[in-house]
Amino acid sequence: MLRVTTSTFCLFCHRMRLLVPPSASSSTHPIKKPENQHTVNSLYDLSVDVRKIRKLKGWILTESTAYVSETADLLRDMGADAAAISRILETHPEAVLCPPEEVATQRELWESVCPRKKELMSIVEKFPASFFALTRHSHQRANILYFLSLRLSKRIISKMMASAPQSFSRPVEQNQEVVHTLRETYLDLGGDEGNVRVWLQKLLIQNPYILLRPAQAWRDSVGFLREQGFSTEELLSLVSNLRASIAELHPAAMQLALAYIQETFSCSAEELKQTVIRCPAVLYYSLPTLMGRYQGLMDAGLSAEQVKESPNVLELTTQIVLYRMDKLASYGYDVRSGSLGVIVGTKKDFEMSYGKLQLRQQRPLFNPVAPL
Repeated sequence: MLRVTTSTFCLFCHRMRLLVPPSASSSTHPIKKPENQHTVNSLYDLSVDVRKIRKLKGWILTESTAYVSETADLLRDMGADAAAISRILETHPEAVLCPPEEVATQRELWESVCPRKKELMSIVEKFPASFFALTRHSHQRANILYFLSLRLSKRIISKMMASAPQSFSRPVEQNQEVVHTLRETYLDLGGDEGNVRVWLQKLLIQNPYILLRPAQAWRDSVGFLREQGFSTEELLSLVSNLRASIAELHPAAMQLALAYIQETFSCSAEELKQTVIRCPAVLYYSLPTLMGRYQGLMDAGLSAEQVKESPNVLELTTQIVLYRMDKLASYGYDVRSGSLGVIVGTKKDFEMSYGKLQLRQQRPLFNPVAPL
């Protein structure tokens, strides 16, 4: 028995030896690649925080080929001052690894949609990774020409290139398919042919990543909502309100959210539809988020009936709701016994409502000068 055990153990050791890489067997500490001193010195000359780069992206300093001075010269020619060059190279040090001729071509493409130096330099400072993303220039050029053919403004195209450069690095046919699906969806739901371009522009401004979603995802989302009994007009309203967010929706997640809302509000199918139309956000919030926000409202002393009457309150985090409730309470308005309409909406909407209550409190009850 001992012989069998020993032979089995030796066989196990032999197998383990085969699985261990040669480098690991020779040394437990990998050999550290030395830094390119010319790159380091060139960055120091530009007042770049090399310690920050060494800490976050130290591998860049070890590359044998870098184009620090060439990259700085190009940025300087584009209108960047010394401080801007330093910030850009600290934020995106990978820029120094881009060959100058590639960056020159990239600059030419960007200038075709953003010819003003100051505006282009502002984009480069905010989105250096997008500008120095050296992908297939043929794809970028084809996508730029395609979006120009849709009569999208150059300002919007440049924003799309900055926010979602991946949309321009892939074949133009993929973007054409998504845009075609968006257009057909809008028209099938009763949208006006003359408003397609404006509607599409709004979608792309709100979420440029919408182009990266498969066209089938759009069809699945709209098809699911149609199965829930929404009419064509209601679907158009939902799609227009959700805009870019509808591309992120998944039928399974929407089903869970709708079931939770219907059970929580104890509402009929028709009431559920009206709730969704009034607050489309319930479709794209995850179930844990909806449950957490609803429970937060209950803990704050609000009633289920109040939430049902003003479902838009679910768009706000619990912290925002509590802050607004305290703000209104300081002027004698108790949200628990009134309408939630005063606390829903954007920050600007709330400030307007809050300002009206403030003026109402400051206004005298009786003005002796005014005529009876």
